[in-house]
Amino acid sequence: MSGVMGRTLAILECLCEDVNGIQIAVLAERLGLPLGAVHRLLAELSERGYVRQSRDRGVYMLTTRLVTLGLTYLKNSGVVDLCQPILDRLATASGELVRLGVVDVDHITWVAKSQGARNGLRYDPDMGIDAQLSCTATGFAWLSTLPEDDAVALVMKQGLGIPGQFGPKAPGTIAAVMKAVRQARRHGYAIASETYTQGLSAVSVPIVRDDGEAVGVLAISGPSARLTEGRLRSLADPLLEAAADIAAVSGASPLFDRAYGVRGAREVELA
Repeated sequence: MSGVMGRTLAILECLCEDVNGIQIAVLAERLGLPLGAVHRLLAELSERGYVRQSRDRGVYMLTTRLVTLGLTYLKNSGVVDLCQPILDRLATASGELVRLGVVDVDHITWVAKSQGARNGLRYDPDMGIDAQLSCTATGFAWLSTLPEDDAVALVMKQGLGIPGQFGPKAPGTIAAVMKAVRQARRHGYAIASETYTQGLSAVSVPIVRDDGEAVGVLAISGPSARLTEGRLRSLADPLLEAAADIAAVSGASPLFDRAYGVRGAREVELA
């Protein structure tokens, strides 16, 4: 790892993984960087308000500055104001978790959600993370809108994960992933059960604008005990309707202006 920018971003990403903070020696070891270099970068990040050092334990941790930047950006994008009423309506009707992901050239990031489950088992994952393309209904739904060569390239770039990292039914080969993608293309929606996490099922649809570009995904997720295959398929129509509503307003938010397209294909090819 070389370059001040690369090292700085690596430090921020590593600190994101532990909210309790990390000792500087541990941080340097994890990143494979000289202790002195890490100390200098942490000092500058502290100066700018992105990192602070705990007085009692001496560990370094992120401040809320990055969170504030992210939330401010999301607020200014208008995506929550535009889409939250649609998500809330679908969550109430389905009684399950509804999530919105946006396409950012070569990956999908979750940006908004609405929890419809009021009691019993609930699935409520972190936001702001990227969707795993190889073993989620979301990944299958988005990839189904792309040429097969591009879909394969995206999956290979992100990786299939190591055995046991995802659910017990996670596809273990590119061929198995593409089989699920083709099924999603035929049906217009994707379903997955225990592929990403044991005991979790989901149904997802792409959000496609009039120009044919998929700008996001909409998904309903929940415990497999409730979301049987029949239940998942019954949710496809209301999910498609909600996705069409979001597609209709997507032009009002620049966050939806990052579709994969030709530029994305070139970036993946060159990566």
